[in-house]
Amino acid sequence: MINQNSQCPDIRRVAIVGSGLSGLSAARLLTEQGVSVTLFEKSRGPGGRLAAKRVTGGSADIGAQYFTIRNPEFSRFLERYAGPESFAVWQARLGFQQSDGQWQPFPEEARYVGTPRMTAISRALAAGLDLRAQTRIAHLARNDRLWTLTDTDGGTYGPFDAVIITAPPAQARDLLADSQLPALAAKLEEPVAGILPCWAVAAFFESPPCSEFEGMRPDHDVLYWAGNNSSKPGRDDQGQWWVLHGTPQWSAANENTRAEKVANDLVMAFQDVTGTQDAPAELVPHRWLYARSADTRRPGCLWFAGEGIGLAGDWLSGGRVEGAFESAEALLAAMSAP
Repeated sequence: MINQNSQCPDIRRVAIVGSGLSGLSAARLLTEQGVSVTLFEKSRGPGGRLAAKRVTGGSADIGAQYFTIRNPEFSRFLERYAGPESFAVWQARLGFQQSDGQWQPFPEEARYVGTPRMTAISRALAAGLDLRAQTRIAHLARNDRLWTLTDTDGGTYGPFDAVIITAPPAQARDLLADSQLPALAAKLEEPVAGILPCWAVAAFFESPPCSEFEGMRPDHDVLYWAGNNSSKPGRDDQGQWWVLHGTPQWSAANENTRAEKVANDLVMAFQDVTGTQDAPAELVPHRWLYARSADTRRPGCLWFAGEGIGLAGDWLSGGRVEGAFESAEALLAAMSAP
């Protein structure tokens, strides 16, 4: 069990709001310690930004495009709980464009993807956990040091000794404010301001639109990233699905623009960068309101021992996929500290 200081009893039951990688990591690590964990997810399934959209003939990774493993603990965690078959190295030629227009290769480093899609990792991590999908938590209420959660349909859950919130900071702030915890909500105002949006589109080309790279980060006002999703291991597409991400500034300026226009603008930017004249046969857009943190100087996690509330997420630990795991790990350490 997680031991608390003299002000708090042992933590035996924990509610986790959000089932992205940080929520799933916390759930797995807590369960390993014998703690009873219930995850609440507003979407149809787990994963957060390890997301894939169903497209004609398969799926496309619409969120995180790949991840690195620099922490051996993260590697061991994935091997144990997701299984080696759920992810693989993406042997891709990646390039970035300098301000003078010249292209350079990405630094040499192993880059991983879920197989046959990013969600393979989150699905494997979630297997066997108590996950309540399509359940949006509206507020928290505390009575005699125990928490009860209420969803937007009026359903109640609990009691819990502690609550971990792994939603993006804007959603976490609103949940805390709606739970009559204004002091905690106020602590998230600065992080909320630093979260950047991203428009994404999966575009299907019947013939390869680019042969030089499988992934690229251009020096462009509109296009931030373009990746050949069909080149990733485990994909078996007829033709090529490319995933295009808009720059944070352009995405913010077009937050409420029609999805069809956004998708067409991203394709035009891709054509501008690559020189291709081919038009995609199919477009699948997606808007990420909370895509990445502009500030990588974060404390790793937030733990409010007096309230029994913790926050974890990649936005608290550098913004990378691996940071989501490290944030969950740091939070559990904080919860165990005397």
